[in-house]
Amino acid sequence: MGISALTPPTSPEDMVETVLEFPDNRLLIGLCGEYDRNLAQVEHQLGVHVLRRGNRLTVVGAPAAREQAAAVLRALYARLEAGRSVEAGDVDGALRLSIPAQPRDGEQIELFSPGMELRTRKKPIEPRTEAQKAYVANLFKHELGFGIGPAGTGKTYLAVAVGVTMFISGAVEKIVLSRPAVEAGERLGFLPGDMKEKVDPYMQPLYDALNDFLPARQVEKLFAEKRIEIAPLAFMRGRTLSNAFVVLDEAQNATAMQMKMFLTRLGEGSRMVVTGDRTQVDLPRGVTSGLAEAERILKGVRGVSFNYFNSADVVRHPLVARIIEAWEKDEATV
Repeated sequence: MGISALTPPTSPEDMVETVLEFPDNRLLIGLCGEYDRNLAQVEHQLGVHVLRRGNRLTVVGAPAAREQAAAVLRALYARLEAGRSVEAGDVDGALRLSIPAQPRDGEQIELFSPGMELRTRKKPIEPRTEAQKAYVANLFKHELGFGIGPAGTGKTYLAVAVGVTMFISGAVEKIVLSRPAVEAGERLGFLPGDMKEKVDPYMQPLYDALNDFLPARQVEKLFAEKRIEIAPLAFMRGRTLSNAFVVLDEAQNATAMQMKMFLTRLGEGSRMVVTGDRTQVDLPRGVTSGLAEAERILKGVRGVSFNYFNSADVVRHPLVARIIEAWEKDEATV
């Protein structure tokens, strides 16, 4: 389940205060956010009240929610002390990562793990949930990683971020991004233009991720130099991909034959990531999904990792998580 607002405390015994003191007023302004929007986000998600007086924040609420809010605020302030920014997504990530923690009085939860930040040319990227942290760790550790789960959980986004990070560091020489060119439940007919113009609509999510991590001019230059490639899955046949970071997105729409073909493209010094959502298969009826076949056959193979996501890992609009939960609940009752 995703984060949901707790019922605000109503009884006098629940109206307990925790007072937090932050010595640097400049950092405190960054912690609160413009018009105190970061504090409002914490209040809304946890059902507490956060009052600002000078360089102190007073958290009022039920004990569990109050301690969780205090831990989140301390962690975000420590992030600012380290010279990093605090945006709405960082607040959301801190809230998500604080859920499993059971802090003792006076203990600070370590919500932002050292070494988990991905450095790109535009901005640093961090996993926001425990599942995302495990996924990123496995992508660095294993030659072949699978990310399986619903839309909006960061499977492709984080995979491309890891690829860009490894490319910038020199660990790989090129990035190859691929998807099956399968229409999502509708026939689009013949598209105009050359081959690139025909396949670009299918590849747009990969372009979007790249442009989030690299300046536009650099992306264009790397495409021209063939150091970044985006191509339909069908174009992978016959190739050996060496010293490359390779991502196959929407892998549930690859056939079993295509999946085997793709995985056997792995060359020396390369890493592969396969992402997909088992609930969104657009293959013709009766055609087995290559993602399901790979999951069945490769479980337990050395050098291969599998990471799974659910609605709690959705990092798009909060409504997306609720939509996925409602769909899952309906399917479970059918």
